[in-house]
Amino acid sequence: MNAHVVVGMSGGVDSSVAAALLKQQGYRVTGMMLRLWSEPGREDSNRCCTPDSMALARRVAAKLDIPFYVVDAKDAFRSTVVQAFLDGYAAARTPNPCLVCNRLIRWGVLLEHALALGADYLATGHYVRRRTMDDGRRIELLRAVDRLKDQSYVLHVLNQEQLSRSLFPIGEYPKLQIRRFADSFGLPTAKRPDSQDLCFLAGEDYRAFIRRHAPEILRPGPISTRGGEALGEHTGLADYTIGQRKGLGVPSAVPLYVLGKDAAANMLIVGPQAELGSRELTAVDVNWISGEAPAAPFRADVKTRYTAREAAAEVTPLEGGSRVQVRFDAPVRDITPGQSAVFYDGDTLLGGGVIVQEFRVASNLEM
Repeated sequence: MNAHVVVGMSGGVDSSVAAALLKQQGYRVTGMMLRLWSEPGREDSNRCCTPDSMALARRVAAKLDIPFYVVDAKDAFRSTVVQAFLDGYAAARTPNPCLVCNRLIRWGVLLEHALALGADYLATGHYVRRRTMDDGRRIELLRAVDRLKDQSYVLHVLNQEQLSRSLFPIGEYPKLQIRRFADSFGLPTAKRPDSQDLCFLAGEDYRAFIRRHAPEILRPGPISTRGGEALGEHTGLADYTIGQRKGLGVPSAVPLYVLGKDAAANMLIVGPQAELGSRELTAVDVNWISGEAPAAPFRADVKTRYTAREAAAEVTPLEGGSRVQVRFDAPVRDITPGQSAVFYDGDTLLGGGVIVQEFRVASNLEM
């Protein structure tokens, strides 16, 4: 009997084509969609599971003649993903909730439902490539063929057990080809635009969401230079991001940027552009795709945000590999606690962890 694959569907073109390609390849395919949490009264705006998205996913499943199920994950999503988002800002970090969602919801709740249904694999419409090594056991993750769409950064949280049950059918193709596939399969999602926003924010600025759900986070406090000079008052640390220039409300003869946040003192630290940059960072809760931490320091290309360019660095595993220190060859702008540092060897994703500390340098930063 052919292998059974559950495809996580969203009503978008990528997951729709993933399902179509797998069926074309001879798999037994089932579509499954997560119903995620939305603010009461804003259900039509959630980017992942609006009624329109669900209707489109059902139409795709009907077109492909595959079963389709909806899984209620509202409570799990609210208690893990949304709460981690709020907790991160409360701790003066800038969290990436997509990482929590992938680890605990897609490869947690959704994978559990897929396996309970008797599936051999869970497939998604992520732009990433999966490769089984020569030993037939270890799985590698590689960047997508389409570098502009590559989503390997947000999948660095997956382990070998999860990867052994995962398929990524569209990672071998450029986005334009995926659109062409959708047309050729006659899928109703072929012309649907991509969504880049956090689903539960529904296109809204995150600050407004925080003000409704955790207003206590936004406590006014001092704005200071690195040298301790008081310049004014901020509206709440969560209102600002590392590298931000506009909206500081501080008069200055030179442009000022957000350099960091002192959570203990509820202080926003600002300074001129020349002070904006770090050569080092520390990351914790590191996940190694291979399942094993390197035994010695190694060279890697490191991304510090989903949209950031890679920067050459030396990565030193600490504490058995659960923690690392990264030293860049040149200063890197906008390193932000709460985001992840993700390590690559060429196209191969090695792993990554959450940034908790950065060491600032005030000179020799080439802009």
